[in-house]
Order: sequence, then C-alpha cells, then structure tokens
Amino acid sequence: MTPTRCNPASIANVSLSTKLSVKFSIAFLLALFHLLPAVSAKLRLPHIFNGQMVLQRDKPVNIWGWADQETDVTVSFAGQEKTITSGKDGKWLISLDAMEANASGRNLKVQSGNISIDYHDVLVGDVWICGGQSNMEWRLRSSRDADIEIPSANYPAIRFIRIEPEGAPEPLEDFPAEKDAGVWRVCSPKTIGDCSGVAYFFGQRLHRRLDVPIGLINAAWGGTMAQHWVTRETLETLPTAKPYIEEYETKRQLWIEGGKEKGATKRFAADLAKWEKLAAAAKAAGEKAPGGKPNLKSYADPGTQGRIPAGPLNAMIMPIAGLSVRGALFYQGENNAFGNTWIPFPETFPAVISDWRKLFNDKDLPFGIIQIAGWSTRRSMTYDMNHHTNVIREQQFLTWQKTPNTGLIVSFDANSDSNIHPGRKYPVGDRSARWALSTVYGIEDATRPGQPLQWHGPIYRSMERKGEKIAIQFEKSGSDGLRLDQNDARGFYIAGADQVFHHAEARISGARGQAPEIEVWCKEVPDPLAVRYAFSNLPLGTLMNGKELPAYPFRTDTWPLKPHYGEDLYHVNSPQKSGE
Repeated sequence: MTPTRCNPASIANVSLSTKLSVKFSIAFLLALFHLLPAVSAKLRLPHIFNGQMVLQRDKPVNIWGWADQETDVTVSFAGQEKTITSGKDGKWLISLDAMEANASGRNLKVQSGNISIDYHDVLVGDVWICGGQSNMEWRLRSSRDADIEIPSANYPAIRFIRIEPEGAPEPLEDFPAEKDAGVWRVCSPKTIGDCSGVAYFFGQRLHRRLDVPIGLINAAWGGTMAQHWVTRETLETLPTAKPYIEEYETKRQLWIEGGKEKGATKRFAADLAKWEKLAAAAKAAGEKAPGGKPNLKSYADPGTQGRIPAGPLNAMIMPIAGLSVRGALFYQGENNAFGNTWIPFPETFPAVISDWRKLFNDKDLPFGIIQIAGWSTRRSMTYDMNHHTNVIREQQFLTWQKTPNTGLIVSFDANSDSNIHPGRKYPVGDRSARWALSTVYGIEDATRPGQPLQWHGPIYRSMERKGEKIAIQFEKSGSDGLRLDQNDARGFYIAGADQVFHHAEARISGARGQAPEIEVWCKEVPDPLAVRYAFSNLPLGTLMNGKELPAYPFRTDTWPLKPHYGEDLYHVNSPQKSGE
C-alpha cells in the first residue's frame, strides 16, 4: 500500500473564524489540527481515543495523533487498514470509511515503525457530546433517582467519558487522563455513578430505542458562561463580549507588570500579614476576625484561572475538535443569569452552536438546548418578572426558533425547591432523548403510525383581545390535547397599559373542530394588553399537552425588562449594550 503524505506546508493558514470554502473536508480538519501546539515525537494519540470507546457510525471516522516526523502511520480497524505519512511536526490524521453500528468489541490498532498501540473493545454506534455547566456536569450518583438507577445500570453497549473541568488561554492538544476522568468506561452499577445524570438518562433512552451502542462525552464545567464555550476568534467579533475580553486582558497585563509569579507572591505575603495583624487585634478585643482573608489562588496568573474567555472550550472541546460525532446536548445558562452577565448572552449563546458546528466539521450538527430551570424562593411578582432567568430562557427559545437542526427541552418543572441543581435529572434526559429520537433519527410514534414522535409541549403563536379577556393560540405541533394539569390554571399573568402584571385566571376554550386556545383574564385588568406565562425565576406552570409535555414559558409583549442589577434594559429583539 502506498502511503499518503501529510504535508503541513501544503495547508494554508486557517483561522477558526474563516468561512469554510470546502465544507466537511479533511483539509479543514488538518488545518484545525495544525493550530494546536506540536508535541514530542513517538507514536501517540489524544486521550479521546482509548479502549472501550465508541466510534461514530455512518460517517467517516477521523483519527489523529503524533509520531516521529515524516514517518508512516497505519490505522487498522474492522477490516480497514489505512496508512499516512506524518508531517514535519509529527502530526497525522487518518479518516476511516463510514461503518455500520456494531456492539461487538473490536481492536483498534495504530502502528508506526516498531511501536504499536492497541485499543481493545471498541464499538461503533452514536457519539454525543454533553456539554454546559453544573447541571450537565451533575453526576448520576447525586440525582434523585440514583438509588434505583445505579443498581440497574447494566448496559455494556453504553460507554462514557468525563473530561475533567479545565480552562486554558490557548487551544490545548489533549486533556488529562487519570483515574475516573479522561478515560472511556463501560456503563455498569460500579461505574455509572460518575456519569452525568442528564447524559445517562439521555443515552439510556436512545440505546433502548435504537439498539445501537451509545458513547457519551461529558464536557461540562459548573459556573461557566456561554462566552467560555466560544472561540476567542469569534468572541472578538461580538460587541457585547468585548468588556469580558478587556477585563481579562487588563488583569493579565497588570499581573505581568506586577512581576508575574514573584510579584504576586510578594503581594500575597504582604496582604496576608496585614490581614493577620487585623485578625490579632480583633481577637484581642474579643471581636470576630475580619473577612476577606487573602487566598493564594487569587494572586495566580489570570491565564491559569480557567474560567476565562474561551478557556473551557480551549481545554475541553478543542482536544476533541474534528471527532466524528452524532450531535450535541448543551445545558447552560444559569451563570449568565447573575448580575449583568445576561448582556452578552443573545450573541454568545448562538455563537456556541455555530462554533461547535465548525469545530466538528458539520454545519448541520444536531444541537439540543436544555432550557434552564429556576432556583429562587418565590418573592414578589415584580421581582420575578424582571429576573435574569426570564432573559436567558427567552433567548434560548429564540435561538432554537432561529437556528435549524436544534431543539429546546423544557426543564423548569423538574425543580421543586430553591436549589439551583434540580435533583430530578430523568425528565430532562428523557425529553432530550425524545427530541433526538423524533428529529435526529426520524422515529415515529408507535401508537400513531405515520406520526412523528412527540417531543415538546405547546408553543405560543399569537394572541387576540376578546373584550376583557385575551385568547392565546398555539402552534399546531405540540398542542394536541391542550390541557391544564388537574384543571388548575397556574403561572398566568396579565397586564394593561400600565404594564403592571397581575395573577390571572385561565381556561381552555375553542369551538368544536377548531384548535383549542387559552382564555386569560383578571378582574383587576379590565383592558388587558399582554399575557405572560411561567415568567419567573422558579415558575409554576400547569399548561401542557396530552402527552403531559409542558408548554414553553412565553410572553405576548415585547416591553423592555429592567433586570434587578445594574441600569441596563433588556430588549428582546436587539443586541444589548452596556448602559442602554
């Protein structure tokens, strides 16, 4: 067999923000790969390739790594054998032909010279990236259903890998692999507790319905914002992300000008000594020690802090960029609902989707968006109406509506208290799987032949003023069997020209043979203009369809919102600007 030469000199410089001239090309993957730093010689593959992993079915499978410069590398798997010559920097990439699903573990062999790497028990099925922040990172063992799910998790064809949370100022070529992180594991009662709860329930449902191996890549980190999962190149083009980049660059420059590690150590020692003197004086006076004891981590290089612009993407997604996958599931938004962090979200959140599609070389990559739940105890209606969570949910909804091949999964009803981490992960994973089965896999409803599997609840379409009431109409899709849970109308609010909302009554209406609608009214609002539903931090909402899938939170108005923190106003249909 004549080897193919991988010549980096023949590849033009490619920026991640450059529009792809040839879509889904190996050239793009190679160019992307060459953006990563060179590593030492000898045959090596990134940790995403390992024993017990799942390779993507029905697509060419990209496999890459490093070897001595300009040496032949051969990859063998499932009857295929392909050879390429590494570049002058030792990098190489081979694409295996598309394969059908196979649950029988086979050997993936990579060889260069007298060095051979063998990965055993490799399956072929569907690979899903499960990203976001803590509610996606949240492990099965901490979920409400852990007591019954973990002992029964005997699914040897479900495999998962958890990427350890990390951030970096520049793209990394690999992530660490140690103990339970960075290695592929087989789903069993002994291992599955470490898997993301949402990812597990999602993958379990897919596996049971499709009967193919499922690979779950958990790349999530609590406390991250959308701007952490977007490339630096893209962030620099977004006006609302500019303050976050400037803040980081200012801190970094001050740290450098302050003497780097040596200067930071001196400042820490001086500040700690000052605090200890104050603490000693307080103790002598019988008073409590002052807060704000200096922490050495706060004096570290800002570039090593992790949660910096593009940091988690550089450390957790870039090492697997170019991997052949079926789709992505993303659960993030909570940390964009504090202070003014909501301001860049209308730009940065859609950018997560577009950037990931570029990185995984699939302009139509299915992308499931999990709409955030809520967490506060219910305070005044005025407070909750202006809560930042409403901004985030609305922007997630609009992103879904504007972006093809995406889905939006409701989760607000899965939380029962003020915990920002709802314990019930099953409904979220199950609804996410319904979306994927229906729209990605084209599965039909087994009880209604010829009809697609239902995966979402009622979607607001329009409103009509009817005297002292407002009638709400819904899209046909998702509104079959429109109902109020136990015939109890909760979560409806109504306002007149004063834009002051009141709790409202509601009932299902509509003539026989016509699409059902909701009539909403309140005696305190005789001239209603607008209705909102489930529009609060921790919503109560009882509107659902016949499949008991909840309606999406909505509002009929486009009035500006004044979130509690800062002076910025939120306008639904325009980019936000600081001070607006």
